[in-house]
Amino acid sequence: MPPERLLIVDDDPTFRAVARDLLDGERFAVVGEAASGSGGLDAIRRLSPDVVLLDVQLPDVSGFDVCPAMADSGAAVVLTSIRDASSYGSLVGLSGARGFVLKDHLSVAALSAVLGEGGPGG
Repeated sequence: MPPERLLIVDDDPTFRAVARDLLDGERFAVVGEAASGSGGLDAIRRLSPDVVLLDVQLPDVSGFDVCPAMADSGAAVVLTSIRDASSYGSLVGLSGARGFVLKDHLSVAALSAVLGEGGPGG
């Protein structure tokens, strides 16, 4: 089974580098990065990722606000933040995201668990 195509959308270049190092491999192939919500939407159109790792706090737009448009592309969107999901109340559940992974807990196993064994399709 080929790796799932992953796009990382986060304004912190250090986090993007760490996420790429952690996730790029057998399960996921990092196909691109973006530092803003608008850049992420452009990258989705260009790269057609299977999965988008989306930061909640971006410089131009909230991850919660841009998540529905990203999910409409067919990609499975997983939100991430340095703050626990419970800090955001119902916003995570209402966003259209597949789930949430705390940045400190990011790993292939954690992202796979959110996506489920079948990947973005279920």
